[in-house]
Amino acid sequence: MPPRLTSLADDARIAFDNLADRASGLVNPTVRLGVTGLSRSGKTVFISSLVHNLLHGGRLPLFEPVQSGRVSAVRLEPQPDDAVPRFQYEDHIRALVKDRIWPDSTRAISELRITLDYQSASGWNRLFSPGRLSIDIVDYPGEWLLDLPLLGKDYRTFSEETIALAETGVRSELSRGWLSLTRAANIRTDADEMIARDLANAFADYLRACKADERSLSTLPPGRFLLPGDLEGSPALTFAPLALPPEGHAGRGSLWAMMERRYEAYKSVVVKPFFREHFARLDRQIVLVDALQAMNRGPEAVQDLERALTDVLACFRPGTNSLLSSLLGRRIDRVLVAATKADHLHHESHDRLDALTRRLVDRAIARIGMAGAGIDVMALASVRATREASVKRNGHDLPVIVGTPMEGESIAGERFDGQRKTAIFPGDLPQDPESLFDRIASETGDTLPDVNVVRFRPPHLEETGSGIKLSVPHIRLDRAMQFLFGDRLA
Repeated sequence: MPPRLTSLADDARIAFDNLADRASGLVNPTVRLGVTGLSRSGKTVFISSLVHNLLHGGRLPLFEPVQSGRVSAVRLEPQPDDAVPRFQYEDHIRALVKDRIWPDSTRAISELRITLDYQSASGWNRLFSPGRLSIDIVDYPGEWLLDLPLLGKDYRTFSEETIALAETGVRSELSRGWLSLTRAANIRTDADEMIARDLANAFADYLRACKADERSLSTLPPGRFLLPGDLEGSPALTFAPLALPPEGHAGRGSLWAMMERRYEAYKSVVVKPFFREHFARLDRQIVLVDALQAMNRGPEAVQDLERALTDVLACFRPGTNSLLSSLLGRRIDRVLVAATKADHLHHESHDRLDALTRRLVDRAIARIGMAGAGIDVMALASVRATREASVKRNGHDLPVIVGTPMEGESIAGERFDGQRKTAIFPGDLPQDPESLFDRIASETGDTLPDVNVVRFRPPHLEETGSGIKLSVPHIRLDRAMQFLFGDRLA
């Protein structure tokens, strides 16, 4: 990414917002935690489970402040940003716990504040610290994060890169209709609203086809074409890349000039406000990825996930915040990339999923030439929807997972009704992650690990004798908490 994505005026406003946040933090210490993810990775579920486990005393043995008994109270409080919708925690947890359905995915930005009262581990700090930390959780779609690199690209670069990518692999099939339309367009003719709309609709259809479950591709900017919200039909979303000549400029009043102007409007109206008002104010960040789904879809989906991670990590500048950088140019000092749905594997493969994801991240970091300081990787399950068991087959114990497949899911031709439990062998991941990438590089990736990706219903939660529901089960959620904000409770 180019070093400067914002103007001096943007920088001044960011500095002002950070000063205001820092002043507020003197009275009420706060950490702003960004939560995002790539296509169906479980952002809403992660936040709901994290909050539920903190509020209801969940099993968090690796989250030191809770394990040591230093956290005395946890509560939800009104969020500080009145113009941002509240994350509807109560609705989402009701869907998970009572109805046993997965909540709707993130379609816009939202926020939630949870406050912990604690006793510092340091006797000296106990004399001066209020012993209170508010965590402002900022939930936003991963598509918005993938838009940030657009701030450093002009319309020609955007068009050339998008068309070049659309001509590769399975994308060439999915983009056929849009590419045919854009190549037939006379870019020097007078601007025509109907032509612009047809091109934009065809381009959006291509992006939606890439995101569909059967493809599960990850690199899909501009993100608002998939999540238009109240901008649907606006000029800022009615543009598309064009097949441009190697040299030359847009003539005044031409279709080319219209598209170029609207692309710049998209950056000004959509991308810059998100960067300035939300992203630039974050302290910590977790990026959730569905690496299992990518492996299940084949080599191209894995390569696309790596490409998306490269773009995502290029948006961050992990490192230690100095006082000056905190005030004027806040730095996200910790980034966690988490591979979700670890409960779809036997525990023997959890570390392998961790290693595969770490290799993806390392390759992305190498591509952009940044240091890996401040970045960690782990496999987790925000909500554990399965349990482990073993079955006898040909005289040998076969490790399986047991859960309730969602209605409509099928395994080996058997279709499930959403009520009956079943045991499945989830498949094995390779011990050496390098072997997976060697197969992809040698174009023998059709032999990727055969992992059964089945959607399970959320688990049934047992009640205590007094009728209180137990906390949501998870895998390694406590490790994620410790990395993301455990140090702020020291």
